[in-house]
Amino acid sequence: MMDFLEQFSSAEITLGLGLLTGLVFGAFAQQSRFCLRAATVEFWRGKAGDRFSIWLFTFATALLLTQLLIYFQLLERTSVRQLSTVGSMSGAIIGGSLFGIGMIMARGCASRLLVLSATGNLRALVAGLVVTVVSQAALRGVLSPAREEISTWWTVQSSTRDLANYLPDAVPILMALALLVAAVLLARKHGVKQWHKLGAVMVGAAVAMGWGLTAWHASFSFDIVPVKSVSFTGPAADTLMGLINMPTIPLSFDIGIVSGVFAGSFFAAWLSGEFKIQSFNEQTGLSRYLIGAVLMGFGGMLAGGCAVGAGVSGGAVMASTAWIALLSMWISAGLTDRVLDYRPESASTAVPQAAR
Repeated sequence: MMDFLEQFSSAEITLGLGLLTGLVFGAFAQQSRFCLRAATVEFWRGKAGDRFSIWLFTFATALLLTQLLIYFQLLERTSVRQLSTVGSMSGAIIGGSLFGIGMIMARGCASRLLVLSATGNLRALVAGLVVTVVSQAALRGVLSPAREEISTWWTVQSSTRDLANYLPDAVPILMALALLVAAVLLARKHGVKQWHKLGAVMVGAAVAMGWGLTAWHASFSFDIVPVKSVSFTGPAADTLMGLINMPTIPLSFDIGIVSGVFAGSFFAAWLSGEFKIQSFNEQTGLSRYLIGAVLMGFGGMLAGGCAVGAGVSGGAVMASTAWIALLSMWISAGLTDRVLDYRPESASTAVPQAAR
């Protein structure tokens, strides 16, 4: 195996690992209908059913497998940026809240928009491009001073950022198992299809795969290899800027993730006969999507990641800022849905089709 890998540069290996992880994530996210926005709508409307159970399967699987990697010393906590650097609790709260509002308005989080774009949804494509541009502006452009200022309001040191420092070793694994049991019971109650359950588990496994593969690569590479997993706001921004500004895009795990998720989603939709061009109409409108995309782009960069990057990948390594960002997303999404979309007479209806 090592003889084979010596034929490739470190950047090429990193790109390949990102592509592999992204293909798995994209294909199964499309098939399982994994979506934080849909899960929060179900939950806050008191109708937690198939979408909520699917999200729970994904989160529990990612948490369980990632913590097992840590337990068996295949992933070192000190190598994970979310656990070894200063974090921003103000960024997590405010950014997570803005992101939650945005994903309700745009009818999908950053990962869901990318997945839907690959299935022919032009609404998601436009919103996703806006998320990407605003993310870049928040990272290095005109919005970066505001992001940096808010991030300094409440910072936390790395020692307090790692929730595992306050818990016995086995507790995160037991938490994951409890969540997985809850997902199984909820899915059984609401008749979730076996294929959708498997797909949700594989989405969570892709998150753990990202952590495991980058840690494995870093263990033998002579170059510095960032240990990371699935995320979308920053990687999508880097991918778009690379396409615009550079004749050749620098090879990286993030570029592989974005490309792999798009390709995996496209082929999954095409093979299952679910690829369909969908555009804006009088019912969907445009302004709501654009405002939501702007809030997600800025909020995601401020929170240190999107619903997957912070919420699932960061949550799986037990980063306190990630859990707070995820909680903020859930709360703000519920309040926004109540104000914009909730109608008592239709409370028992399914999640709006645009989130599917």
